[in-house]
Amino acid sequence: MYTAGEAFSPAVRLKPYLLEIVTMDAFLDRVWEYLVIGFIFAGETCYAVLQHLHFLGPAVLISVLALCTVLLTKFLNRVIVTKRFLKLEKEYHHWFDLRQEALQCEDPEKGKMLARNIDQAELNRAYYDYFFEGFLLGIARKVIPIFFVFAFLNEFYRQENLQELFGQNYVICLVNPGGEPVLIGAVFWYFISLLACYICWGLGRKLVQKWSRQTPSTMPVPAEDNCM
Repeated sequence: MYTAGEAFSPAVRLKPYLLEIVTMDAFLDRVWEYLVIGFIFAGETCYAVLQHLHFLGPAVLISVLALCTVLLTKFLNRVIVTKRFLKLEKEYHHWFDLRQEALQCEDPEKGKMLARNIDQAELNRAYYDYFFEGFLLGIARKVIPIFFVFAFLNEFYRQENLQELFGQNYVICLVNPGGEPVLIGAVFWYFISLLACYICWGLGRKLVQKWSRQTPSTMPVPAEDNCM
């Protein structure tokens, strides 16, 4: 029980909120512990699987890992799509198309005024909601897989581990114009391979789309009825 003076003191009034903050901090700490344990387990499992591919050498092995990362991100882009994101995307395009129609008004000043009203009323909010939801999905679908593999390579394929596994503490050795060797490590080679895979994926997709547009239709032509 509190006295009349204590009941109105700041400490008593803030106590429920402080307890809520402490409880939330404890919950987040527990979630973070489970995430760390999960990432460690996933890393050790990946290393156990990749041990069977060490005969390929570090360069090919990391390139294959980069390719698998790209394929995983493409797969997650198709799988992880929330209903809220689809709703916000539809809402954003609705107001954007409405704004474009307003700008095509015969009276330019009236069209600009209508477009400004749409921006202030709905389009700006719809854009930021759509952008933020897509940003969060991008973290889950692309950023986390890429940096998980980065952390995995940095832990299991560092220089001393490369020396022990492959007899060399680098992935590829290049020679600069001065004749000095340039050693490329696992992480740097991973990002080079990742960039190359994304470039090849984009070029291949464009070539397939171009080929599909140029391919003539193979639908059978119905025969004419020659009956009299």
